[in-house]
Amino acid sequence: MPKAPSPNVSPFQNNLLASLPSDVQRRIFPDLHPISLPLGHVLYEPGDTLHYVYFPINSIVSLLYVMESGASAEISVVGNEGMVGISLFMGGNSTPSRAVVQSAGSFFRLKSPLLMTEFNQHGAMMELLLRYTQSLITQMSQTAVCNRHHTINQQLCRWLLLSLDCLPDSDLVMTQELISNMLGVRREGVTEAAGKLQQQGVIEYKRGHITVKNRAKLEQMCCECYEVVRRETDRLLPKSKFFVKECSHTRVHVQVNTERA
Repeated sequence: MPKAPSPNVSPFQNNLLASLPSDVQRRIFPDLHPISLPLGHVLYEPGDTLHYVYFPINSIVSLLYVMESGASAEISVVGNEGMVGISLFMGGNSTPSRAVVQSAGSFFRLKSPLLMTEFNQHGAMMELLLRYTQSLITQMSQTAVCNRHHTINQQLCRWLLLSLDCLPDSDLVMTQELISNMLGVRREGVTEAAGKLQQQGVIEYKRGHITVKNRAKLEQMCCECYEVVRRETDRLLPKSKFFVKECSHTRVHVQVNTERA
């Protein structure tokens, strides 16, 4: 169940919300509801009707494709650069994927009809969300290529870097079992790959906590897939000058609805 968020959260800690023109912000910010969700919380399952969209702040959501057998693999991650729920404005009210919280933290939640009201004005919100969708499609496509042609070591490096880009620091709370489910590989493969990164001083892994110690080396060891995704995301969604990444540094005050939606 959603919990009370940190008192310091602000819509400007999500780049999509921060990038909106001020007139759009004035219309939708009062209807944003801040919530906090734990690791493993499922936002929606395949086929669910989307009643809300979610804007991560200091959290990560994994979009997974689930097979009939119950096996799953990650197709993309969403952090403070984006939004969960693009199927809503792409023409359908449901989605074939599962959305699960990969890294616990804060979100802003908005009722679907309110988003669609703004989207259907064919203005700045529509343009921004379509550009975000293009960047997400790039990530999905590159993930498929990476999973087919690159080693588990390279896939893990890509996954770590994409996850770090969604967070304000270099720490991840994630078990190897969950990582293996995200990548769609055996846990033993993740254990071996993580062990190699730790031996080389790139990461430190202890009791479900992963700390990246040497990001530059992690990028060197990664395949080209991460750079392709990052470059396209930066092109389509440049960081707003109002975007605030560090929760503790937030000094922007806006009106949001803190009651449960």
